[in-house]
Amino acid sequence: MPREHHPDGYRKHERQPIGKRPPTERTADYDEIWRPDWSPEALQDQGERCVDCGVPTCMSGCPIGNRIPEWNDLVHRSDWKAALEQLHATNNFPEFTGYTCPAPCEDSCVLAVNDDAVAIKSIERAIVDRGWEEGWIQPEPPAERTDHQVAVVGSGPAGLAAAQQLNRAGHRVTVYERDDAIGGLMTYGIPDFKFARHRIERRVDQLRQEGIQFVTGTEVGADLTPDQLRAGHDAICLALGAQGHRELPVPGTDLDGVLPAMDFLPQENRRQRGQPVPGGVTAQGKNVVVLGGGDTGADCVATAHRQGANQVVQIGINEKPSADRSSDNPWPEAAQVHEKTYAQKEGGEEKFAVNTTALADCDGDGHVDELRAQRVEWTYENGRRADKTVLDPDFRVPADLVLVAIGFTGPDTNPFASMGVERKDDGTFVTDDRLRLSCWAAARPAGPLPTTATSPARRTFRPACRHPIRRSLVDSRHDQRERSGFRCVPVLPCFPGVFQPFRWITFSIPPFDEFGGAVGDAEKVKWSVGRSAGEH
Repeated sequence: MPREHHPDGYRKHERQPIGKRPPTERTADYDEIWRPDWSPEALQDQGERCVDCGVPTCMSGCPIGNRIPEWNDLVHRSDWKAALEQLHATNNFPEFTGYTCPAPCEDSCVLAVNDDAVAIKSIERAIVDRGWEEGWIQPEPPAERTDHQVAVVGSGPAGLAAAQQLNRAGHRVTVYERDDAIGGLMTYGIPDFKFARHRIERRVDQLRQEGIQFVTGTEVGADLTPDQLRAGHDAICLALGAQGHRELPVPGTDLDGVLPAMDFLPQENRRQRGQPVPGGVTAQGKNVVVLGGGDTGADCVATAHRQGANQVVQIGINEKPSADRSSDNPWPEAAQVHEKTYAQKEGGEEKFAVNTTALADCDGDGHVDELRAQRVEWTYENGRRADKTVLDPDFRVPADLVLVAIGFTGPDTNPFASMGVERKDDGTFVTDDRLRLSCWAAARPAGPLPTTATSPARRTFRPACRHPIRRSLVDSRHDQRERSGFRCVPVLPCFPGVFQPFRWITFSIPPFDEFGGAVGDAEKVKWSVGRSAGEH
């Protein structure tokens, strides 16, 4: 269906996203921070603001290539069901992104050159909200089954999307998850007040009704050996996630009261589910320091507010970004500008250009009491810190609880190391100059697989549907670095029956902070490598 042209819509309507509940209201509970209600008419006006660009740069800003102009226009025309079809064409779980994505698509919107971007994230959320309300989102089991058994290791968004696509191709899919609940960091990591658990549960219920089997509390490499897993399946997809946290290289990190963010946040997820948290830690009545200025850090700040912290200070090592784009950060790149996070709008302090030097136990009881640091001024080369001038060598902050949220290094486990899958010192998998990775022989031969994958987001799994299933798919979290709150997920298919090396196909998951950052030259991976695997 051709789109309508409404190039002057942005002149008729101001940007009006759905927004959040007032800070004073939302910090008093663990309900979602988002406003629960929205006006269909207001969202139709927001859809009209989309100017039908000749080159929709918003799509290039979206790691999963959502068909943004199409569903903007359909919402404007009040064809919500068709908009949902367009949204699902590239995104298995649009509520995951519609609620938690930092929306780099909006930074890339043509209007953002010198005006307010289209409220893309709000429109996406509204479409999927409407889909659930109207009952349009239903299980879609395959009409017929193949004889092929596929294992997916990991049940985060990437693993669930892989499972759904492979299942809809007719294969029998089992998802293995080491935690006691499905969802990965959507379940244990992202706070319930950012993404309510019922949104995960109803998607998991949909997948169950489609025929996917789930096995929780099972860690591959510990509870289930790689040989056992391989013996029972024709193909394996590793969607391990990137929970290996970056270490803080200063004295005192072994003190009580110093925790990685991803040890702290899941505890509150469990409390909200009524589960016991033996030895758990809360921020109640404490002076809390959060190290790291990203979304994970913001989630720590917001959780500390709700737990009743005495004081919360969020510390970033870099200089405070400017309020406007700098000359070396042109549109349509993700804007590197300062904007208070939802957590900072709820309270707390932000400190920038603070170089932590130690965590101190002042009274000898083995518990952290103070953060010691330098106030500095950095010089940068090619966007990286190169040198510093120390402005204050003895900057101190009282700290009863220090939460370290300074990024992730890759998977925290490599269950297939015994089979030749190697890791580099930086945590990524070893590849050659063509980003290929050697693998192992197949457990048993298998025949050809039919294909049902049709959308760009699902192109990752086309090889597993088109070719013999003598392969494994590995989500490697290759060369992960911070970039605009996104992390690109390379999924690598191989033909182990003939020891053919891996070749890369991109698959990007939603931009949750827990997956924040991106593959090291993300655009190169997305476009030059991605195009070799399937059309965009």
